Amino acid sequence: MKIKWTLRTLCLSLLLATALPTTVGAKTPNDQLIVGMNMNNLLSLDPAAMTGNDAVSIIVNLYDSLVELDPTNLSNVLPGAAKSWEISEDGKLITFHLQEGAKFHSGNPLTAEDFAWSMKRLLNLNMAQATTWKSYGFTADNVEKMIRATDPLTIEIELPKPTDPKLVIYSLATLGSGSILDRATVMQHEKNGDWGNGWLTTNEAGSGPFKLDVWQAKDVLRMSRNDDYWRDDAKVKRVIFRHMTESQALRLMIEKGDIDIATGMSVPDINALKSDPQIVIDDVSKGTIYYVAMSLKEPHFANPKVREAVRSLIDYDGINKTIMPGYGLYHQRPIQKGMSATLPDPGYKLDVARAKTLLAEAGYPDGFTTTLRVLADPPFINIATSVQSTLAQAGINAKIMSGTGNQVYGAMRDRQFDMLVGRGGGGVDPHPHSSLRSIAYNPDNSDAAKLTNFQGWRTSFYDQQLNELIDQALVEKDQEKQKQMYIEVQNRYDALYPAILPISQMVDSVVVRKDIIDYIPHPSSTTHLRSVYKQR
Repeated sequence: MKIKWTLRTLCLSLLLATALPTTVGAKTPNDQLIVGMNMNNLLSLDPAAMTGNDAVSIIVNLYDSLVELDPTNLSNVLPGAAKSWEISEDGKLITFHLQEGAKFHSGNPLTAEDFAWSMKRLLNLNMAQATTWKSYGFTADNVEKMIRATDPLTIEIELPKPTDPKLVIYSLATLGSGSILDRATVMQHEKNGDWGNGWLTTNEAGSGPFKLDVWQAKDVLRMSRNDDYWRDDAKVKRVIFRHMTESQALRLMIEKGDIDIATGMSVPDINALKSDPQIVIDDVSKGTIYYVAMSLKEPHFANPKVREAVRSLIDYDGINKTIMPGYGLYHQRPIQKGMSATLPDPGYKLDVARAKTLLAEAGYPDGFTTTLRVLADPPFINIATSVQSTLAQAGINAKIMSGTGNQVYGAMRDRQFDMLVGRGGGGVDPHPHSSLRSIAYNPDNSDAAKLTNFQGWRTSFYDQQLNELIDQALVEKDQEKQKQMYIEVQNRYDALYPAILPISQMVDSVVVRKDIIDYIPHPSSTTHLRSVYKQR
């Protein structure tokens, strides 16, 4: 078996090497940046429809947003297509002033009307990325009134309901859904009222530092420098993203210098590279969490005693000690680590005896059978295997169903799952609401609401009092009172035996060749490549 595996790895590596624009063992071209990554979850390049961090990392280099967040200080908002902005005294109106002379890749001028139309399109399409904006009160019916261009270089965003305007600005910077689209170009490709969605799935209409050359799903995505960019031109001529799922192949390629940056590498391979003087490991702490989720549409999990039993059937200590090093840090709260409002971990542990008692009280003394969806990649599949084993100790027979992101998260977005091991949450914004909005908040539990970017909605977990507490905390201006309200939110969330059980907070290890300069991986995955270059 060892010989077969070695040959398989060698053949795969040689195949990948021949696909790259270099020879085996040669350095990548000085004017090109080669990134190896798993693109299984890259399903669409439409900013309104994209899901997952992989898409965001590409979108932000093809499109401009009004603002950006400083990767070294997330509370520091930086100019983007907007050179300045102000918030009204009552906090209900945000006014942005755009850069002069910015152009789309088509040559069309970038205007305030393009941004307003992009947001109108987002709300009318009502796809994944509309969810956050709907939570702020924007709808397809009111977006034209609330987000408006007062002249070609001025945008006003009037908040439909009370919220923290800083959070809206953070969302524009981190979500990718605030990307500014070239209205004229998109509508040239509109078919049957789809707002150009079909075309934008594999094309782009941005103004960013790079233009899309080609995207072949699960193979390669290539973008070239926009030589008419309104800022300084990008420092590399071309960026090539290669679909690479084998960690050993990624390791071999970056060791040889055939790729410059590698993401999604397994922890053992990352550890093996730490002694290489030509390699730098960037450990990026992110706000997203690894979790076990249950659907309350499934009758077993609609029972809170069953959810409490499942909470006692996870080996949190074992998972975090043996599986998560390099992937995540022990965490059991819905608000990310490091915030003043985040409570200490409650200390849930594996307790099979208690779980059996709870299942018997719920009417399942012999357990039951269910399914557990999970990505086939580590650490997800490893977590799922551990959870499957400990569930079985109390009689819950969970059949693992592994698959791609669309098969796993697609079923979750459609509310067609039983259990799931996943990763999600907001956490990219320096605000507790970012995490709660994604994990716990669910203002409308109807299927028709389609709040698909909220994990709470996906699980059908709904509590009116919890929603009201989250809403009230968001608009509380007294920081100490707001902190206490977020503490109350966390305590109520735990008391409800929630549908999403946090296990670990994400750590993303990015492997970079030492001669790559000014590559700063962003905690929100909005990593900008315009300033990256090679020093040789």
